Amino acid sequence: MADLLLPLPGPQDHSTPACMVLVDLVGSTVMAQTLDLSAYMALMQEFVQVMILTMEARGGQVLQHQGDAVLAWWPALHAVQACSAAQEAHGRAARLALAGHLGVDLRVRAGISSGPVLMGVVGGQLSAYGLPVNYARRLCDAACPGETLICDDVRREHPSLMSEPCPPMPLQGFGAHCTAHRLVRAPYPRMKVD
Repeated sequence: MADLLLPLPGPQDHSTPACMVLVDLVGSTVMAQTLDLSAYMALMQEFVQVMILTMEARGGQVLQHQGDAVLAWWPALHAVQACSAAQEAHGRAARLALAGHLGVDLRVRAGISSGPVLMGVVGGQLSAYGLPVNYARRLCDAACPGETLICDDVRREHPSLMSEPCPPMPLQGFGAHCTAHRLVRAPYPRMKVD
């Protein structure tokens, strides 16, 4: 049985300062229950493709997508571009032609975190490991539909970002009084990629 496992890389000795963005579609379970399965699949394919293009247009690299969630990363120095991509994702999701044809309003929420991660290839796909990945997920889960929440580190390192502080919130695994900031407008002009 051990011969069937993929060889794992050796331990890494240096981390990469990264900015992680997780964008998640709101209400996809209800859509899966109400739409015809082929229509739902086509909608999810279009949504994920547009989210990937949105992240890549701002210099991000998509690490994975699971169903209706897309995880991308940027070097920490490029967190402003990551925030721009997350903000653009809201408008791009709302304008999907197939969603309009199906009579569905698409809304996303996003979480952005930065810090050291270890990067490695697993199953032929680049993956990131570290607290920023988990924290971006928790911020995304805490965001309301249409919101992008960023961690304190992103806000502190990039004071030009237009944001407002959120009240302390409980984030699973991180405690009951976590702080975050809500982005209030895109830091860069929109890019045309659709």
